[in-house]
Amino acid sequence: MMYNVKQWQIYLIFLFAITFISCKSGKRPDVSNINVDIKIERFDQELAKSLQNDIQQTDLRLNQKYGLFYDDYIHKMIGSPNYTNTEVLEILFKDKAYADLTHDVDSVYPNLNLQEAGLTETFKYIKYYYPKARIPKMISFVSGFAYQMPVGDQYLGIGLDMFLGKDSKFYKAIIQSVPLYLSRRFSPEYIVPRVAETYAHEELFPEPDENKSLLAKMIFQGKVLYFLDQVLPENTADSIKIGYTTDQLQWAQNFEGNIWAYFLENNFLYETDYQKIQVFLSEGPFTPGLGENRDSAPKLGVWTGWQIVKKYMATHPEVTLQQLMADNDAQKILNQSRYKPKPK
Repeated sequence: MMYNVKQWQIYLIFLFAITFISCKSGKRPDVSNINVDIKIERFDQELAKSLQNDIQQTDLRLNQKYGLFYDDYIHKMIGSPNYTNTEVLEILFKDKAYADLTHDVDSVYPNLNLQEAGLTETFKYIKYYYPKARIPKMISFVSGFAYQMPVGDQYLGIGLDMFLGKDSKFYKAIIQSVPLYLSRRFSPEYIVPRVAETYAHEELFPEPDENKSLLAKMIFQGKVLYFLDQVLPENTADSIKIGYTTDQLQWAQNFEGNIWAYFLENNFLYETDYQKIQVFLSEGPFTPGLGENRDSAPKLGVWTGWQIVKKYMATHPEVTLQQLMADNDAQKILNQSRYKPKPK
């Protein structure tokens, strides 16, 4: 009998060790054999280097190489359909502000090796979970702060002039149109998360039309953030995924129970009035109605949805990422998450 007990003890210790090791080594799948190598095409550099060249030849060459992106760039991003390609280029090449901006972009981004490595890792995970996912052509450009990440026909654009670093002199000059709570995130470390988020929303998980209530939108946004947890490089900070400062993230964590109580007490979860619920979902310096001295974090509906989804997945290890993302039953996810943070 003692022998059997001993055997069971050894077995349990061994089982615990295996479980512990598997947890410690991370739950991420091995993606080393997935063939993905992201290269960002430097349209911005090619255009800047063409300043001294013949405009007709430049137009022809860029049109042949970049096709639909070039057409969108000329007629939507920096020009309009009322002007010809060469007319737009001529105006652009004479613009000193454009020359100054491209010079700064080139000094911050002589290459995009770091971003390409991060995107390669991210898209390997995306292809692991969604093998049929099509990876768009990625093209960097400068639009004079008009576009940050446009998505077109089989391309995803990266506006490098909107990732120069929060202290860029340009952002102080455009504060009327781009407030500081937005431009503080115009930094290099945001490129990979924003590409992944944009791709997730545009290509993989378009929001269902029936998502009208705050709860439905919270869970949907929370699922996308949970998806980013699984595919972004593991050293990506939660604050960068959601676009918080470290203080805002700390505030949300500290007052998680109070935020949830506020939603429940005011019957906001099932509210469908767009104006009333957008305050909990959209960008801003803080969330009105919560916190003191405007110290609350913004878009607390998105943040809370993320916590609910994380709790749901932690309590349901049998649910795969693909099953989660395909499940649009927000009420079920909330109920089965057993999400009940206590107010302070």
